[in-house]
Amino acid sequence: MSIRSKLFATVALPVLSVSVAVPPAVADSLTKPFEVAQEGGGQSDQELLLQQQRQAEEEAARQAAEQQRAAEEEAARQAAEQQQRAAEEEAARQAAEQQRAAEEEAARQAAEQQRAAEEEAARQAAEQQKAAEEEAARQAAEQQKAAEEEAARQAAEQQKAAEEEAARQAAEQQKAAEEQKAADKQKAAEEQKAADEQKAADEQKAADEQKAADEQKAAEEQKAADEQKAADEQKAAEEQKAADEQKAADEQKAAEEQKAGGETAPAVEPQPQTGEGQPAPGTEQPQTGEGQPVPGAEQPQTGEGQPVPGTEQPQTGEGQPVPGTEQPVTAEQPQVQQPAPEVVDTRTEEEKVKIADDPAATDETVVLPVENGAAVLDSDKDADNAGGNQAREERQKLREELRAKEEDAPPPADDAAAQAAIAAEIQADLPQKIEANLNEKGTRVDEAPVFVVPETTNIVNNTVINNTVINNNTTVNNITNNITEVKIVEQIDNRVILGVGDQIFVRGDDRPRLRYDAEETYYDQLPRGRTRETIVRPGGYRIVTVYNRYGDILQRSRVDRDGNEYLMIYAPERDEGPRPAIIDVGYELPPMRLRIPVRDYIADVSDDPDRDYYQFLAEPPVERVERVYTMDEVRHSARLRDKVRRVDLDTITFPTGSAEVSMSQAKTMRKVAAAMEKILAKDPGETFFIEGHTDAVGSDRSNLVLSDKRAESVASLLTEVYGIPPENLATQGYGERFLKVRTQDAEQQNRRVTIRRVTPLVRPVAQR
Repeated sequence: MSIRSKLFATVALPVLSVSVAVPPAVADSLTKPFEVAQEGGGQSDQELLLQQQRQAEEEAARQAAEQQRAAEEEAARQAAEQQQRAAEEEAARQAAEQQRAAEEEAARQAAEQQRAAEEEAARQAAEQQKAAEEEAARQAAEQQKAAEEEAARQAAEQQKAAEEEAARQAAEQQKAAEEQKAADKQKAAEEQKAADEQKAADEQKAADEQKAADEQKAAEEQKAADEQKAADEQKAAEEQKAADEQKAADEQKAAEEQKAGGETAPAVEPQPQTGEGQPAPGTEQPQTGEGQPVPGAEQPQTGEGQPVPGTEQPQTGEGQPVPGTEQPVTAEQPQVQQPAPEVVDTRTEEEKVKIADDPAATDETVVLPVENGAAVLDSDKDADNAGGNQAREERQKLREELRAKEEDAPPPADDAAAQAAIAAEIQADLPQKIEANLNEKGTRVDEAPVFVVPETTNIVNNTVINNTVINNNTTVNNITNNITEVKIVEQIDNRVILGVGDQIFVRGDDRPRLRYDAEETYYDQLPRGRTRETIVRPGGYRIVTVYNRYGDILQRSRVDRDGNEYLMIYAPERDEGPRPAIIDVGYELPPMRLRIPVRDYIADVSDDPDRDYYQFLAEPPVERVERVYTMDEVRHSARLRDKVRRVDLDTITFPTGSAEVSMSQAKTMRKVAAAMEKILAKDPGETFFIEGHTDAVGSDRSNLVLSDKRAESVASLLTEVYGIPPENLATQGYGERFLKVRTQDAEQQNRRVTIRRVTPLVRPVAQR
């Protein structure tokens, strides 16, 4: 290889290589020597080439260094720019990441704060909701209370307005009815007048003819009467002569005995006359249906108005005579009444008031401190009617003996104390017996059964209560009950007048009144002639009553829709052998002694309208109750009813012969009805007994029916106007038997209704 080739290979080729890598201007300067050398044809010497090569290398090195430096600086600058750019990008990235992390953290914190805020808001909302609910509940309670009070006030006002409107409408209806009645009466009177005038003309002719016959008959009867009078006067003269002779003989005998030093015998005085010329008790002969005396004089009354054995018996609480009376009254046989012995009370008004304030301080008969006031106790009225003053004296003596024997305990403090002696003996198996009567299987019948008249025939029941001997060996309160047959005297609507001996009483049927507002009523026939009546009322509660074949109540219960049972009437069955179906069991008891003031025993609504009648009616019996009695025994016995206090509704002033109650008078019962409602709210099993009474004007038969209608009218009014359930009310009429004022004239105070709470007499008090 030539030098040129070597030079090219060692110098030119690297320079060309550099020229490729460097800019064109630099490449030109590097390649220029070679171009010159080539142009010189290779004339330059080797040194020049080497020098030039060195220069070129130095220049190339310098330029390469500069280029290198520039490249490095450019690279550094670019690297710096890239690094700065990367740093900026990293910073931006990190900033973005930090921003994103910050945003995420902020979002997380915001979410947490939002969640915490929401939880706090929820908690506060819950607390506010709770507080709001409590406040709303409080306000609702206050509003409810205010609404109830307002409703009660409005109800009271509406009730008052309704009552006033009802009273006004009733008054208008009454007025219209009276006007219509007057018009009808006027028309009937005119028609009757025309008929009467025609009848009078016809009767006048017959009367003229009858008059002639009557005058003839009267002349004959007068002649017979004159002859009878002469015979009676002759007989009386002979009897008087015999009496005078006997008196003279007795006086002669007494004188002789006195002279001989013996005791002086009491003179026999004639029997005194009382009242309307009727002989005093003990001398009058009982009259038969023909007005003829029965052999043997009537014996004096004793004790509870109870005759001694073999004498005439007084009437019982149902208008029912006790055994030993005369033949029964029938529809064909008119009643023959004997005037009651007159009672002559010589005590002053001041003395009567003093006794009424403290009856326990005396053994005398307590009477109302008013003019002609009758005895306070109905059993004393019975005795007065039967025996007059003599009966009063005998009862006073018996009370003195009872006081001496300390047989009169203080009044019971409550119903349980009144029944203390009987509670234990009947409580053991009582629930089982009550449940058996409610659930006993029977035979369903389609119609209400008809009760039969008691079949009572000649049963003798002798009970000696006290063997005290008074007045001619008379045993006091020795009962001989000879029951005669019970007969139907008359039937009026749903009432039957029954006759026993020479006395009558009325028996009504309460079942129509009990079915008031009933949804359903059905009957089951039970063994031993019993009937079970079930009345279903609104609200799902039932009234279940078990009757015997005569209609007497054996048990009455109120069962609510939850099955809770409230006993109302129940007396354990007593197996004493044959016993009269109608009898006053009160005659087996000694005379009653009233030991509380009359004002605490009788509440007159007209005299004391603002009295607390709830407290009065809730009071216990005034003496101990010997056993639980049936409702019929209470109906028949004044002595039993005397054990409990009474409210006289003397604001219900019935017109003569009427049983209607106007709405204006019904309003006077409001406080008594409210007291009854309060008692029933405490014990739904209470029973109230409503008695109807009349004055003495009219016949016994009509007065019995009228008094029973009055009792039923008041019971219906209590139910329909004041909401007292009918099953808690029992009724009975007594006619004119228990007068409040002793008079045979029309007397408003005797036309009254009386209410008693008889629960402790007809139900064990331990039951609800």
